Amino acid sequence: MTPIVSIIMGSTSDLPVMEKAAQFLNDMEIPFEMNALSAHRTPAEVEQFAAQAKGRGLKVIIAGAGMAAALPGVIAANTTVPVIGVPIKGMLDGLDAMLSIIQMPPGIPVATVGVNGAQNAAILAAEMLALADANLASRLEAYKEGLKQKIVKANAELAEVKTWKFKTN
Repeated sequence: MTPIVSIIMGSTSDLPVMEKAAQFLNDMEIPFEMNALSAHRTPAEVEQFAAQAKGRGLKVIIAGAGMAAALPGVIAANTTVPVIGVPIKGMLDGLDAMLSIIQMPPGIPVATVGVNGAQNAAILAAEMLALADANLASRLEAYKEGLKQKIVKANAELAEVKTWKFKTN
């Protein structure tokens, strides 16, 4: 199997966040790879990874990083493959990482999800890929219908709660 999505994290300490992206991609049957690369500790390897990404068949890169969070931007600067940044909560509750990722200069875009939002990054990657894959689009539609049904069920259960005298529904 050849990966079409790459999950990159600054270090394996980010794995508890980034594994949510891996699980979603796995559930959607999207081949992916997962590696730790650091923009500050392994800069040559990051640049090489990014430069070779398109040629290796990657379609989307999900890059998680905390603190200075340079990793998504460095990758985006060295490839035309879309990059989705995941700010990892660390110092300043992840605000530092989020600002580092979203404040990219013109010409070097990085799509950015919320702090620790690796699952949303994977969903966004799947939605990008689904533009050219009808089977994946169907799996995504089923996933989103499942989200809807959870709320419909929760609302029906709330309607059955009769604990309060002045609750009207």
